Amino acid sequence: MTYTTMGRSGLKVSQACLGTMNFGSAGVASCDEAEGVRIVDAFLGADGNFIDTAGNYSDGQSEEIVGRAIRGRREVVVIATKAFFPQGPGPNDRGLSRVHLARALEASLRRLGTDYIDLYQCHAWDAATPIEETMATLDGFVRSGKVRYIGCSNFTASQIVEAQWAAERAGGTPFISLQPQYSLIRRGIEAEILPACERHGLGALVWSPLGGGVLAGRYAAGVRPGDDSRLGRLLVLPAPSARAWVEDLLNARTLAVAAEVGKVAAELGTTSAAVALAWVRERPGVTSVIIGPRTVAQLEGNLAGFGLDLPPEAVVRLDEVSRSDDLMPVTGMLPLR
Repeated sequence: MTYTTMGRSGLKVSQACLGTMNFGSAGVASCDEAEGVRIVDAFLGADGNFIDTAGNYSDGQSEEIVGRAIRGRREVVVIATKAFFPQGPGPNDRGLSRVHLARALEASLRRLGTDYIDLYQCHAWDAATPIEETMATLDGFVRSGKVRYIGCSNFTASQIVEAQWAAERAGGTPFISLQPQYSLIRRGIEAEILPACERHGLGALVWSPLGGGVLAGRYAAGVRPGDDSRLGRLLVLPAPSARAWVEDLLNARTLAVAAEVGKVAAELGTTSAAVALAWVRERPGVTSVIIGPRTVAQLEGNLAGFGLDLPPEAVVRLDEVSRSDDLMPVTGMLPLR
């Protein structure tokens, strides 16, 4: 496993980051605790050291499973978690205010069974809270020793700049990471967001590198996603945004990209997932890539992408087929992520 430095910091993380959104019975694609522990064991056994979770994943079950899975080996794991989404019914039970972040941090520490978080991230931008309050609160967490580094997720380029400026004005702790969506079918961050990260010292910890499974060759044109697939499970949710997100993923362009990924994989004697992950891994500005396996077998298949070097001509083909005439910043979010 290759290790890289996260942003403008000294934090060393594996290029593969184990995403645990699926851990727990309430996940979009649930993975029970026994399998979750096996996945963590296999990931650490492959020399991965970076695990990402969030307080809202499976109503806190994800953090609890991660905490139990790493018990006795906390010092070899870099734990990243996030706060923003509701953790209760009250008006102060969500967002990036001082009161909610303080509550959310204590809850995450308790569920994870640890006294510090390596990378504490704002899960989304909070327009209702001054960014100065958020950055001052996070700086206090770092000074207290409960948090080592801070980052953000799903911020736009301008929001990144605002946050870093707020930290600088106060003489506080800046962000070292951004967690954006990025894949061969979602390249919008190349326009403004990745350049902003480079300028302001943030490494990119990218999510959904397989485009919800589209780039792994799991879906075909005109065929409804199976009920046991991630997109199939999203289709039955009552939220209209979930259906819209699925329909947007399964269009002529994305399926054409997936088909070319499949051709490259066949030529190289590997899998579509490995090719798609290898492409993302080597993109400029990408520090680490989040994979979200539900089984050990899926983990092992994904890890193959971190040992695969794509031939230059294959990279050119994938760049061309996935290039969009409208490379604009990505501001939307995956449902329930």
